[in-house]
Amino acid sequence: MADISLVTDSLRAHPAAGAWLLRVRRRGYQRVMVIHTQINLYYFWEKRWFFIAMALGAFMLTLPLPDGLSRDGMIVLTMSVVATILFVTEPVPLPTVALLIVVGQILLLGIDSTKVAKSLMTDSVLFIMGSLMLAVAVVKQKLDKRIAWLIVRFTGTKTSRICFGISVVSGLLASFIGEHTVAAMMLPVGMILISLTSDDPKKVRNLAAVLLFSICYGASVAGIGTPSGGARNAIMIGYWKEFFYDPTDPDSARFLIDYLRWMTFAYPMFLLQLPLVTLVLLFTFRPEYRDLSRAVAKLRTQVREEGPMKPGDWVSLVFFIIILWAWIFLSVDIGMGTVAILGACAFLIAGLVKWEDLNSGVNWGVVLLYAAAISLGVEMKITGAATWVAESFLTLLTPIGADQGIGLWVAVSALTTGVTNTMSNGAAVAVLGPIVLNLASAAGESPIVIGFITAVSSAFAYLTVVGTPACTIVYASGYLKTTDFLTVGWRMVIVSVVVMLAAASFYWPLLET
Repeated sequence: MADISLVTDSLRAHPAAGAWLLRVRRRGYQRVMVIHTQINLYYFWEKRWFFIAMALGAFMLTLPLPDGLSRDGMIVLTMSVVATILFVTEPVPLPTVALLIVVGQILLLGIDSTKVAKSLMTDSVLFIMGSLMLAVAVVKQKLDKRIAWLIVRFTGTKTSRICFGISVVSGLLASFIGEHTVAAMMLPVGMILISLTSDDPKKVRNLAAVLLFSICYGASVAGIGTPSGGARNAIMIGYWKEFFYDPTDPDSARFLIDYLRWMTFAYPMFLLQLPLVTLVLLFTFRPEYRDLSRAVAKLRTQVREEGPMKPGDWVSLVFFIIILWAWIFLSVDIGMGTVAILGACAFLIAGLVKWEDLNSGVNWGVVLLYAAAISLGVEMKITGAATWVAESFLTLLTPIGADQGIGLWVAVSALTTGVTNTMSNGAAVAVLGPIVLNLASAAGESPIVIGFITAVSSAFAYLTVVGTPACTIVYASGYLKTTDFLTVGWRMVIVSVVVMLAAASFYWPLLET
């Protein structure tokens, strides 16, 4: 009967198979083989999306090559489709998807394994890794409690106001220093409020979603506010100058978009979206607690027990200010990832955090996931798959009358939104920028308006974990599921598109004249 015990132990992990346990107890050993069959059926049902994705990928690879798409491009496109399905449905752990992307590039594209390995460790990946390390260091020094306390002192204890306050702080910071940095800094703040409310993640499931999405979405909508808010903004500014500015033509000077003029176009849109972020999140998840008085009381008690800031706290604060300064002023020369890693090293050298803390506190699977996603995005660009998708999509616009006006705006926004949810927003603008700007000229549309629509839409990476590092960082908390991004993401896309179209229709034309 030991075999039956082993089988029933396995079945206990699968609630749907509970009825078979009763049958085993009643009928005895002869039912073991039937139970194994049930386990196998349950396994295939649980993993069905994995097998569906793989079957779809195999089918796509057997299709004839479309005009203008290379064989390698078709392979990369297939890998992207399969990876996206697995990202969304999560039938296997997401780091597994990352490993499959790595293996796929080697076996299907024939790329040398050393080259693939090098493509995984970009500056963006170093930034994600270093940022997660810094987040652990902030928690270790309990600076997150002090920052959270400062926020709730201004907002009060109501959940809606705290969420709005977190979005405002995240947004204002992200509009100048980049959403990646802010997400890494604010993640511990959100997590301390969640943990003080309840130690059981199941009891604060929706509250956690609202607080954490307030961080990443508040930062995402703010990334469009200034040229320093994201690489996509600087890329589009460079395209306008390269494509349309002629030193001999004074009228073309309007295509030289400086820091202040960009803010004039984009900052009001960011400010308008901030309260909408909170409304969408509260409507979607409906947090279990409308008031966080108990958590705030615990937070106040803990901050008081900590007493005045100790020398180590002040050193940590100085380190963090230096890191922020370096992100703003030095990252252009040495990279944001280098700054993040140096910051983590500073905390380790000063003895403010131990390596054991970083090793256990950092979600290394998330680092691998983002690394593989970036690597695949690079191959999308190199093989021409991204360009082919963009051009193919745009050729469909003319028959449906979407080759000008609002129809064109919506189509460009939809294309950019789709692309930016599968690769970095900077890469999305780099690939799509030349296409949509040339399309604007051919259609008689304003290149400035179309350019802003493209740059702004690249911030709508609300739908996937890998759409932006800000989403990846909050996902690393362990409180969110990949389906949560879809659940709230499509609502955020609609709200953001409506706000953007209103700006393109009524506000931006006034600034061009």
